[in-house]
Amino acid sequence: MQRYELLLLENKAWAKEMRETDPDYFERLVNVQKPDFLWIGCSDSRVPPDKITQTQPGEIFIHRNIANMVVHTDLNLLSVLQYAVEVLKVKHIIVCGHYNCGGVKAAMNRHSYGIINKWLRNIKDVYRYHQQEIDRLPTEEERLNRLIELNIKEQVLNLAKTSIVQKAWKEYNQPHLHGWVYDLHDGIIRPLLDMPANSHLDFPIYEYDDL
Repeated sequence: MQRYELLLLENKAWAKEMRETDPDYFERLVNVQKPDFLWIGCSDSRVPPDKITQTQPGEIFIHRNIANMVVHTDLNLLSVLQYAVEVLKVKHIIVCGHYNCGGVKAAMNRHSYGIINKWLRNIKDVYRYHQQEIDRLPTEEERLNRLIELNIKEQVLNLAKTSIVQKAWKEYNQPHLHGWVYDLHDGIIRPLLDMPANSHLDFPIYEYDDL
């Protein structure tokens, strides 16, 4: 049996178990989607949002990309964000990265990786903003993990800079923004940054006054 065929068998077994446990389970999912959370996470296969938070289908709206980035030119991310905020009206947006992130590690060296260089450039910029703080740390692992933390915080700030979030703050007084980091060594999520609705940014030029 091929590995992909095993996935299909496991799916059938899961669906059967769910129907036996709760006959109306799938019918409820078909009829409504009202998640409280938008999760912006890393594509790393070791960090599945539902597993590490013990949430069920329908509870978290999920977007994942390399190194959990919020890039102002990424129409995929912005489309997800707009739908989550304006249609689903999520109450919280979580940017969750993880220690030992390969994307961040790749951004810390001068090797060319092809097309992904354009994506990693955004992380290199975060490194440049905080280079003195990072370079003072004694080990490569500490420097990597500090950049991972700083990158998560920067992506939360990028969310707050969008007109999508600022408009929702003014109209609905939500969503609350969170920056979290997941530790692969112990499975624990650690909060790094919280931004309640209508938080002020360090540079007012990023705040829209005519929404």
